[in-house]
Amino acid sequence: MRTTVGIIGGGPAGLLLARLLHRAGIDCAVLESRSRAYVEHRQRAGMLEQGTVDALRACGAADRLDAEGLIHHGIELRFDRERHHIDFPALTGGRTVTIYAQTEIVRDLIALQLAAGPPLLFEAEALAVERPESDAPVVRFVHEGREQALNCAYVVGCDGYHGISRNAFPADGSRTYAHDYPYSWLGILADVPPSGEELIYARGAGGFALHSMRSPTVSRLYFQVPNGTDVADWPDERIWDELAARFAVDGDWRLARGPITSKSVTPMRSYVHEPMSHGRLFLAGDAAHIVPPTGAKGLNLAVSDVRVLARGLIESHRTGSTQLLDRYSDLCLERVWQATRFSYDMTRMLHAQPNGDVFDHRIQLARLRRITASRHAAAELAANYTGLPLGP
Repeated sequence: MRTTVGIIGGGPAGLLLARLLHRAGIDCAVLESRSRAYVEHRQRAGMLEQGTVDALRACGAADRLDAEGLIHHGIELRFDRERHHIDFPALTGGRTVTIYAQTEIVRDLIALQLAAGPPLLFEAEALAVERPESDAPVVRFVHEGREQALNCAYVVGCDGYHGISRNAFPADGSRTYAHDYPYSWLGILADVPPSGEELIYARGAGGFALHSMRSPTVSRLYFQVPNGTDVADWPDERIWDELAARFAVDGDWRLARGPITSKSVTPMRSYVHEPMSHGRLFLAGDAAHIVPPTGAKGLNLAVSDVRVLARGLIESHRTGSTQLLDRYSDLCLERVWQATRFSYDMTRMLHAQPNGDVFDHRIQLARLRRITASRHAAAELAANYTGLPLGP
């Protein structure tokens, strides 16, 4: 099997890259280790920066997004039983964010790929990337019980943190940076209309909580729990009581309750792999970096990686120049580290520290007070949340 760009991973990063390359006339193939049913039902975050929405529109993958996505003009910060609105358009020159589940983005991109796009193989497990330093790298994979070779001009690893792409990077030329947080998130999906029009970030007495949504009838909520928490220890009523306590404010606001359809516990960590390219192998998305979900950056960073990479591959295809491809890692890492810093700051500001004291709590409140009292500080948060410029 032969193609120009071999893409490992059929999540949003790999599928969007395939779509962008296909529209530019560059052939590629996508290898996804999971089944189509698994990929299309995998629950992930769904807060889209303006640039992510623009990218999906530009490649013809936004029909349902435009019809069903929920545009948000800000977020609400809660602490000390107070409510504070952060107005994104007023602070950023008109930028907004959109709620549209990653699951739906994947379904949209798969439908386009199968209808008119390049090959997309499900249950095709990549085993290794060979000769990435050469001009003819090879991806070894197993599909339908048979080991095969995908011969490429370029390979892109969009196979996540547990994928095999990073294994092809030389150990003496790679660096990794990681930070594990001393708490996790317990998340739920519930068949109940959201209790507000925007995302609510709360620093309650018991710690952090987030109120989000998937649609006008489905709410997505999270709250901080200790690492190692067993979801079985949290029956529905206990979850709702805890959420209500963390979101509590002075006034008549009440948290709407409803049937919980799923529960999960997610550990929190930051991770960055440098560089993001080696020879003709490129990493994108979670294969190269992970951020805690507090800043809603994971999916958006993956999309920004892919946008930069697609431009470089298209430039090389049309002009023969590799100038942009040669700068891919540096360009992406500059944005990755800014998003990592923002996500770390948001996480530290809003979560109760397990070994913290009253001093730590007062510092957190001081940071929140600064943001809600200073237009400059609020604008900095809004600029990072809605998405920093993509760069050259």
